[in-house]
Amino acid sequence: MTYEELRKSTNRGWNTWYSPSMTAHVLLPYGFCIGLCFKDYAESGLIRDLKVGDHGLRPGSRSWDGAYTSLTFRAGRVEITVESTTRGGEEYILVTPAGKAIRPPALVIEAALLWGKPGMLWSRNGQIGASFADGREITVRTTGLRDPYTCPSALTPYLPVTLDTPVVVSTAPATVEEVRAMLDEVRAKVIAEEAAWGENAAAYQAMRSCLAWDTIYEPEHDRICSPVSRAWSEGWGGYVLFDWDTYFAALMSQFGSRELAYLNAFAITNEATEEGFIPNFGASDDNKSRDRSQPPVGSLVVLRLWERFRDDWFVREIFPALYRWNTWFYEHRTLGDGTMCWGSVNFAPKNGRYFEVNSTGDLQGAKFESGLDNSPMYDGAVFDEAHGWMLLSDVGLTGLYIEDCRCLIRLAEIAGEDGKVPVLRERMMAAEAAMATLWNPDSGIYENRDAVTGQFSHRISPTNLYSLFSSRVTAEQKRSMAEKYLLDPDELGGEYMLPSISRRDPAYPDQDYWRGRIWAPMNYLVYEALSEAGMEEEMRILAASSRKLLLKEWNEHGHVHENYNGTTGEGCDKPNSNNFYHWGGLLGYIAVMQAKKDGQNI
Repeated sequence: MTYEELRKSTNRGWNTWYSPSMTAHVLLPYGFCIGLCFKDYAESGLIRDLKVGDHGLRPGSRSWDGAYTSLTFRAGRVEITVESTTRGGEEYILVTPAGKAIRPPALVIEAALLWGKPGMLWSRNGQIGASFADGREITVRTTGLRDPYTCPSALTPYLPVTLDTPVVVSTAPATVEEVRAMLDEVRAKVIAEEAAWGENAAAYQAMRSCLAWDTIYEPEHDRICSPVSRAWSEGWGGYVLFDWDTYFAALMSQFGSRELAYLNAFAITNEATEEGFIPNFGASDDNKSRDRSQPPVGSLVVLRLWERFRDDWFVREIFPALYRWNTWFYEHRTLGDGTMCWGSVNFAPKNGRYFEVNSTGDLQGAKFESGLDNSPMYDGAVFDEAHGWMLLSDVGLTGLYIEDCRCLIRLAEIAGEDGKVPVLRERMMAAEAAMATLWNPDSGIYENRDAVTGQFSHRISPTNLYSLFSSRVTAEQKRSMAEKYLLDPDELGGEYMLPSISRRDPAYPDQDYWRGRIWAPMNYLVYEALSEAGMEEEMRILAASSRKLLLKEWNEHGHVHENYNGTTGEGCDKPNSNNFYHWGGLLGYIAVMQAKKDGQNI
């Protein structure tokens, strides 16, 4: 198997592949789309291109592969449920209204060909569909009655039907009762898969639902991948993949789809720049951050995937890019004392995009590389323009680099790259020695250090705990960090863990992005560091808190947030916390992994 073979073999089947709308069902490789739009007569225009939060849209249980999907939303006073299933290559959709309106809403069924795929659309005899050069013809049928009042300005064939009773939309003849029976069967299977996780059933449901809905077809590279959210992709010209976000999507995908896990790992790794690093972002039209990278978590994720699936071909193919990335960090982000720092360099942008023009070769660009865009840890840091460095020895990056080396050593052995092992081991030992110099005995934790003044920074974040990736951390140091910081409710502990800056920090009340809010990737990386350090009880505490945080918004609103309020656990309190951002599912991943570690037979 190769990535190219994997990519081609997975570009097929019915699913919610079309990024702009969660009510569009698409068949690959044809690009044929059944679009569901809705007309509420109390409003002008059609309700279309729905995403989480639009008209109260709430996603429900769904499968990884689109064999079952479900969501609800409101069209005026009427609540509408849309469920779908695939059987024998045919698509069956049931649209069920609940509630009364002066005039019932209408369902407008559209047929479209997406992404320039070849074919011919048609409308005839009360049906719509498409024909293709290979002889295949797809006919879209409905049990609904034509709505005489609905005449939308449509550019493609459409069928308007009155939505006063349940309506089937399908590519093969089927009654409402027949489709209900199909849905009952597949829904029961999906719910049983969730229930198998016991007390973590809802956490698994949230993780799977968010990641599966955020998985799309990306036509520029003819691939399936999982951008952070549908809303973010729309603002970036079609798609955007962020470095650690997409690796974490690969990590979570392992619980439902080996193929999706590998597709996401390759998708972001293949965005590597000419200099050999994985960029902060890669988007359409070759728009990527050639000035900066982001946290080096790729080897950790790839190793976790190998540990689950044991596919050596996957490691052999992806290892060279991960090794080049490790080398780039060593050569471009290592200060003279061996500690690591974040950075950003000037370069001539290809197309003048905003991010590349206004955030390169400066302190903000280096903050973006950290992934912690406005963290108080970096307030007032000095930036060295000559080297493109933030002059701050960073505990978080140094810890992540240690783990990157450790994971790459194992991956090198799997890939048959034994000659790389001594180099990686030397780099890891050097980084561990450098980390040892960042221990502050007065505060009892590893701290960032100003590379100009030599003074420790006392601004404490979960990234300080990435020091636990080092094998040189002593038992007494572990105890100190756990008691004084990890578990202290006035620092990083409390009901909801882990705030992105200590609760004692003057920036904590800001609760704006990385200034005090809780972020799932921080929780996950601390969880991995605790695991490396053998701190099992602390792992359980963090897993339980993470699950509680995720389920607060999921149970209330069906949201999986980009970040959460450090005090209240809310996500909706800030407009810059995307409400369906897949790495929020890492909170569920932590809980699920802890259940496995505790021996639950799952």
